[in-house]
Amino acid sequence: MTFLRAIAIVALMGLISACSPAKKADAPAAQTQIRFATDWRAQAEQGGFYQAVATGEYVKRGLDVRIVQGGPGVNVPQLLAAGAVEAGMGSNSFIALNMANEGVPVRAVAAMMQKDPQVLIAHPDQGIEKIEDLKGHPILLSDASVSAFWVWLKSKYGFTDSQVRKYTFNSAPFLADKSVAQQGYVTSEPYTIEKEAKLTPKVFLLADNGYPSYATMILVPQTQIDKNPAAVKAFIEASAAGWKSYLYGDAKPGDALILKDNPEMTQDVLDQARDKMRSYGIVDGGDAKTGGVGVMTDARWAAFAKMAVEEGVYPKTLDVSKAYTLQFVAPSAK
Repeated sequence: MTFLRAIAIVALMGLISACSPAKKADAPAAQTQIRFATDWRAQAEQGGFYQAVATGEYVKRGLDVRIVQGGPGVNVPQLLAAGAVEAGMGSNSFIALNMANEGVPVRAVAAMMQKDPQVLIAHPDQGIEKIEDLKGHPILLSDASVSAFWVWLKSKYGFTDSQVRKYTFNSAPFLADKSVAQQGYVTSEPYTIEKEAKLTPKVFLLADNGYPSYATMILVPQTQIDKNPAAVKAFIEASAAGWKSYLYGDAKPGDALILKDNPEMTQDVLDQARDKMRSYGIVDGGDAKTGGVGVMTDARWAAFAKMAVEEGVYPKTLDVSKAYTLQFVAPSAK
């Protein structure tokens, strides 16, 4: 489906674009409204944004932020392309490159996660000790994953499409067949599998094996960047402060909002996810150690685009600079 068609569909659903009047670039106007669309139901992986709302980080910077909760029926790129939200979450670098390739003027302005928390999960008694041992094994993948990190796995490890099995966000097929592996987030599925099945799975974090994607990016239409760069900067700064507070401060305010938005979530899942994000350096590892939470680099975007182009995902004419901007998160000198 092209983005033009997607825009039409969203419009038919009654989503109305909100056009804010031009504002001075030196400071955001009081209570600038920002609707921020997440990519899934409320969870710890979005905790920094909820924490920033709960602790007033947005308000004290002149922003009125409303989190628009995601889910299986929510398409963040469509909402951004239609102007139905002022900002949205990009779960991986392919999302930003897809929009650039389609000519949709939306850019990644910050990456709240330096490491994509995506993992492959295998049974512990199958002789699988490293990620390359999964070659030839059936792997449960969602449709979105087949067109995202699976591209990298095929490129680096020689995995083939014949290994792909349909993943419906249910671990029952994985538990029923020891030869099968499945996708997941390091912050979620390994814990629930161990808790429910009393099984300690083998877990392979793609980022620690070279997967170069950013995660939990803040995506903003170019029109918003042009009209109110101060508000975009304030949103990034407040979100970064929210993430620091959520991971290393009192997370109760953010958790309360998450549990309100998503009653199916539980406190133990939130707590262990926060522990995993800290221990794996998901948010503040890598370049964020020196550049701060949200930092991105030209080199990393170029490396990711090179891999995707070489695998035929995008044409050689792809202009990766259209997918992101370092205007607000340029890396500091080491």
